[in-house]
Amino acid sequence: MDCGADPAGLKIGSMSSERAIQIERDILGKNNRIAADNRARFLTDDLLVFNLVSSPGAGKTSLLVRAVSELKGSRPVGVIEGDQQTSNDADRIRAIGVPAIQINTGKGCHLDAAMVREAYHRLPPLKGGILFIENVGNLVCPAAFDLGEASKIVVFSTTDGEDKPLKYPDMFAASSLMLINKIDLAPVIDFDLAQTIEYARRVNPNIEVLTVSARTGEGFAALYAWIRKQAAYRRRPVQDTLR
Repeated sequence: MDCGADPAGLKIGSMSSERAIQIERDILGKNNRIAADNRARFLTDDLLVFNLVSSPGAGKTSLLVRAVSELKGSRPVGVIEGDQQTSNDADRIRAIGVPAIQINTGKGCHLDAAMVREAYHRLPPLKGGILFIENVGNLVCPAAFDLGEASKIVVFSTTDGEDKPLKYPDMFAASSLMLINKIDLAPVIDFDLAQTIEYARRVNPNIEVLTVSARTGEGFAALYAWIRKQAAYRRRPVQDTLR
C-alpha cells in the first residue's frame, strides 16, 4: 500500500484508480491472512502483543525503554522495531538486556504482517510474555495494516498539537489506547489535555486515554494496570506477573 497513492485521482502514473484500488485490496487481503496466522501463533504462545504507533518524535522508543526495563523481571519481554533505516532503536532496547529485532523498511512507510512473522521467528522464546512492536513513525499507513496484535496503542506527544486525532482519524479510530506522552511538558507549552481527549473521542468514543512521561515515569503504573486488564480480559496468566 502506497502512502502517496491518490485515491481521488483518475490516474496514478499510468495506472487507473480502479486498478490501484484493486492492488491495494489484494495487498491488504494478503496481509490480513498473514496477520491472522500471526495472531493464532501468538495465542498458542500465550503472548500478549501490542502495536505501538505514533508520529515521529512522539517518544515511543523512550517509553518502551522504560517500560520493558521495568517489566522484564517478571515475564519474557521482546521488541520488534520498525524504522526506514538504522538499528538505533533496537540497539537502545538491547542495551538494557531485552531482545529486539530491527526491521528496516527502506522506502516503506509501515510494518506489515509478513515482516513481523519473520522477525518473531528470530526472537528467543517469549511464551507467556509480552511482545511490543514499535511501528514506523507515521500516523497514516500503519493504521491500515493488521500485524496480528492484540491492540494498537497510539502514542501522542503533548508537543504534537491537540488536533492530531482530527487530522489523522484512521489511526485513532484503530487504536484501543492513546498514551499522551511528555505530560511533564504540558504546563510549559500550554497544552489542552481536555481538548485533546475530546477530539480523540470524536473519532473513537471507546478509546482509552492515559497520560505518561517517559522521562519522569509519571503514569507508568496506570499503563501497567491497563496491560494487566488486557491480559485478564483474554483470560491469560500474564496479569499476575505484572503486579
